[in-house]
Amino acid sequence: MDRMTRNQPSQGDRPDTSGRGLFARRGLLRRFLRYSGLLVLLCAALLVAGFLHFADSVTTLRPPENVKADAIVVLTGGYQRIDQAIDLLKRGYGGRLLISGVNPSTTAGQIRRATRTSPELFACCIDIGYAAIDTIGNANETANWIRDRGYKSVLVVTSNYHMARSLMELRRSDKVTEFIGYPVVNADLKTRAWYREPDALRTMLAEYAKSVIAYARGIIGWSVGPGLRSSGEIADPADES
Repeated sequence: MDRMTRNQPSQGDRPDTSGRGLFARRGLLRRFLRYSGLLVLLCAALLVAGFLHFADSVTTLRPPENVKADAIVVLTGGYQRIDQAIDLLKRGYGGRLLISGVNPSTTAGQIRRATRTSPELFACCIDIGYAAIDTIGNANETANWIRDRGYKSVLVVTSNYHMARSLMELRRSDKVTEFIGYPVVNADLKTRAWYREPDALRTMLAEYAKSVIAYARGIIGWSVGPGLRSSGEIADPADES
């Protein structure tokens, strides 16, 4: 009996197999899943923190006072933006206005009547861009317009939630011109409890996602199309018959 007991390995002498195999306690797959989970949680936390910072910067964004530029560009997305840009043009904040990204089916006359602008102002100082189909297209269309006219500073009119991404794309398309943001406050974002409004929250989340993609595209150098219609052009309303 003593001989048999003596020949059997004790519990402390048994080899440790807990760290062997993919699903073992210290296995490669378990470590990978553990670290991947931590990475996912970290990314989620960064995205949430980024959204809170984005929302705070949007809701506190205000137009600059007494700012002047060589010209003005408004990125279409509603007549409220165009009304604001034309008012800035009338007040001498810039010498000429580009309305970028107009639908090809919309005429200068329709815009003029909707904004109640005089034919003389349209004829002398407003250009209409039909080429852009998105924010990247707005930036490229604006850069071409600036290059043709030699402007050094441009006032950018768009909604407050759209401003950060617009300036990002404009500065990528034209690294020389000074772009000055002039935000138009979206009606749904005027209240402090905007996050309780489904439309406002949806708008903010969608714009934040687009801004993250645009920022990441700049970091990794991912190139996309120009965002322009092949037949698009900048029209002078004075040439309209």
